[in-house]
Amino acid sequence: MDDTRSLEARLDVILQVEFSFRNTSEAAASIATLAARDQAYVIDWVERVASTNVELGFQYACRAVRALGIMEPNQVDSWALYAMDCYDREGLQSALKVMRGLDDFVRESRERAIGSVLDEQKGVLLGFLQGLSGRKLKIETSDQAYTDTETLFLPRMLARLSNPTDNFLLYKAMIAGLWAQTRYGTFRIRLDEQVLGESEPEAFLELFNALETLRLEACLERELPGLTRQLNRLKGELGEARLSGEWTGIQKELSDTGITARDTLTLTRRLFGSMEPYPPFAYQGMLRPDRVAECMAARAEREKARFRVALKLLSETLDETRDGNADRDRRFSKREHEAPEQPEDRITEILLDGKPMPLPEEMNELMSSIIMDFGEIPDEYLEPAGPGEYDPALFNDEHEDPESVWSGVYHEEGAHLYPEWDYRRQNYRKNWCAVREKTVVPVHDDFCEKTLEKYQGLVKHLRKTFEAMRDEARLLKRQTQGDDVDLDALVEALADSRDGREMSDRLFTRMHRTERNIAVLFMVDMSGSTKGWINDAERESLVLLCEALETLGDRYAIYGFSSITRKRCELYPIKGFEEPYDDEIRARVSGIRPQDYTRMGFAIRHLTRLLNEVDARTRILITLSDGKPDDYDSYRGDYGIEDTRRALIEARREGIHPYCITIDEEARDYLPHLYGPAAFTLVSEVRELPVKVSDIYRRLTT
Repeated sequence: MDDTRSLEARLDVILQVEFSFRNTSEAAASIATLAARDQAYVIDWVERVASTNVELGFQYACRAVRALGIMEPNQVDSWALYAMDCYDREGLQSALKVMRGLDDFVRESRERAIGSVLDEQKGVLLGFLQGLSGRKLKIETSDQAYTDTETLFLPRMLARLSNPTDNFLLYKAMIAGLWAQTRYGTFRIRLDEQVLGESEPEAFLELFNALETLRLEACLERELPGLTRQLNRLKGELGEARLSGEWTGIQKELSDTGITARDTLTLTRRLFGSMEPYPPFAYQGMLRPDRVAECMAARAEREKARFRVALKLLSETLDETRDGNADRDRRFSKREHEAPEQPEDRITEILLDGKPMPLPEEMNELMSSIIMDFGEIPDEYLEPAGPGEYDPALFNDEHEDPESVWSGVYHEEGAHLYPEWDYRRQNYRKNWCAVREKTVVPVHDDFCEKTLEKYQGLVKHLRKTFEAMRDEARLLKRQTQGDDVDLDALVEALADSRDGREMSDRLFTRMHRTERNIAVLFMVDMSGSTKGWINDAERESLVLLCEALETLGDRYAIYGFSSITRKRCELYPIKGFEEPYDDEIRARVSGIRPQDYTRMGFAIRHLTRLLNEVDARTRILITLSDGKPDDYDSYRGDYGIEDTRRALIEARREGIHPYCITIDEEARDYLPHLYGPAAFTLVSEVRELPVKVSDIYRRLTT
């Protein structure tokens, strides 16, 4: 009883019952039945889960004992972490569904042992998809497989077969089937309109899908015979390889070259009411004509405008390069040929004044997308855009206003997503930070010139120092040839000779100039707290560094960083590794301005990835900052420090050497924990920063 009361008291504190109507007595009584070690385990996880959400922690406490009874501890860990991940992505209701659906999680865990998970395979599957011809498609998660002609929607997990490899192949077959719908004209016949007049639209659509799948299988066999062999093997294992005798004849009819989706529609009308569709194949997607119609209508309007504008620009370019006659009336037309390899396709050429026109790659891709929708380039598309019809946004797949990406609900669209370490749950928050690279507005003023004039004596000193670093040689001992005698080696050789051993011939020293193979990335704090002297000192430091590094010849890059919550993490490329140090870079340095907060983990992770792409023996990440990690949300105190520390540990594992230069007077309280006692420098005066930065760089790279 005392044990139960003690546990209840602990749960009351962790779950903040005084501010709620929660009753922890039942959970405490259940936990009290466990051994002491298991009690400590459950309470520890209650604390972790409650750090994400108190109600979620309470639900875990109520179910933890049962979970331990039907799963191994590592599976119980996964259950709790999955619930917290769902909370991060989709909110409390989704997380509670996972927590309350313990039996569903157990079932899915067993399926995962043999299945393939979309999130884990998405990168490979996207590579496979992008290798297929036609329009570039995306992959998203859905309960059922279908496409809207721009995105393939696939189940979160497949476990129909007995092992992960075959279930992964089933994903590939699913992708190929949905891709084939967009590639071979399934949606050119406006299915949403075709089924309206039918007495049973859903049954009609189901039969059409069965027939169309057989036609598309024949198309896939002609274009992807290897994948078709794998698909047939999977169908055999699933018992789907053989169709009934009547369906075999229909399959042969639909396999003929030249058969189109319109022929499938005609056959559907003939058979509807007299034949039932065969059971759907495991890889077979469903049809969503409503979603397709909506997507195609928006795309058709957009692509028609883009194509007409492209013709207009092409015509103007030809006027300038050929005869300079801008008033000449040029006429565009088209010519079509049969495609010998795919008879259901046609090859379209664009003609200008009756002659074939070579088109830029972007225009060829646009043509391909239009033909996939209509089977041809419609005649009205061949009229070049008139005055005032040009809209630059038509040629920009990103949002026109860089700031607009932060509005609405699509913060993560097009962003780099990075995890963040939550020390309270002792695990990562997955895809937590939405990171974008933004442009530093260059300022073409005299800041750099004034800085060089202000520090002209120091600049000369730095150049000489860095020139010496570039030219310095290292003394190599115990060489077979050299400029001088290695006395230590000679003494040892004479001693060996007197003892009757063979005398070494490595008796010389020589100077050797080693080629520097260093890549350094400077990570510059652009938080709002750097306003004023600090911002000026940072910019002055970068000017001096660039001047010195140009003398040295090391590869270097400069990125600024700032944030305002996890959904707005920003990096500012100031100089890339391959960019020359010129007036544009100087203007960007001058344009560095204070922004928002100092969320450091995402910046370290992103810049670590960039450094890993550089082929260098030594890779260094140097941070210039004025304070500890901080942000508008919960990224402060221990949370921000522990995430930053974890990001630095990740960087070191990648072979990168992090170093920090700060002017924060309280830095000694946290920087040893982050960087280690010898990997940071505290600058007491802002005015010392330009001098210190150059001096520290010299010490780090020699």
